[in-house]
Amino acid sequence: MKSAAANKKLDEVIEKVEKKGLAASKLIDDLKELREFALKEQDPLVTKVLRLTYEFIGENNAFDVQAQYEEDEEGNEYPIEIEDNENLLYFLNLLKNADHKINREEIKDYRTALKLELY
Repeated sequence: MKSAAANKKLDEVIEKVEKKGLAASKLIDDLKELREFALKEQDPLVTKVLRLTYEFIGENNAFDVQAQYEEDEEGNEYPIEIEDNENLLYFLNLLKNADHKINREEIKDYRTALKLELY
């Protein structure tokens, strides 16, 4: 997120999730509002992944998306076991610096995982 207003809203959402988790009031509405900021910033990746995120949470009342992996010495990837709230917090924190190359790759991983789960 690039604008100060978008980052302020993102910080508010992160704080809500830290306190209440997925049960945070109006979480889906907040994610929709963040998506509007991404639209204004013309960032199609963040726009899409935010939409997929609130759709997934709405349908599943969870954020058990498997988008993080560890790699062993031989190059094999293994999913990282992570609690829903921590997973969502990790994802939201990636959005703080969504233009960073590594963050962008991880955001793409979330997009792919969400699309596979939803469709």
